[in-house]
Amino acid sequence: MASIARALIDERSVPRDEVHYRTRATAADGRSMPVLIVNISACGLMMRCESDHAVGDRLKVALPVIGTISATVRWSLGGRTGCELDAMIALAPYYELLTAMVKGR
Repeated sequence: MASIARALIDERSVPRDEVHYRTRATAADGRSMPVLIVNISACGLMMRCESDHAVGDRLKVALPVIGTISATVRWSLGGRTGCELDAMIALAPYYELLTAMVKGR
């Protein structure tokens, strides 16, 4: 049981890269909203937005280089939302994505 708890803790502590990237997310009902991605990893992201999201909500997020990705809301608090990506971004495209986000493309 301790190893399961450790795995969950480790999963949450994946290092994130700080970014400041404005884009759009689309909810399962088709509603599109502006979002600000403030950090990202190959497995997830945190964004700020005015819309409330419930744990388990499905979103599609537009990203440079990668295109639209699907994600599941894991937490939401005070205008911040943490999402787990459905598929991990491979290392080379992830670095291209970070470069594009920093340049604001």
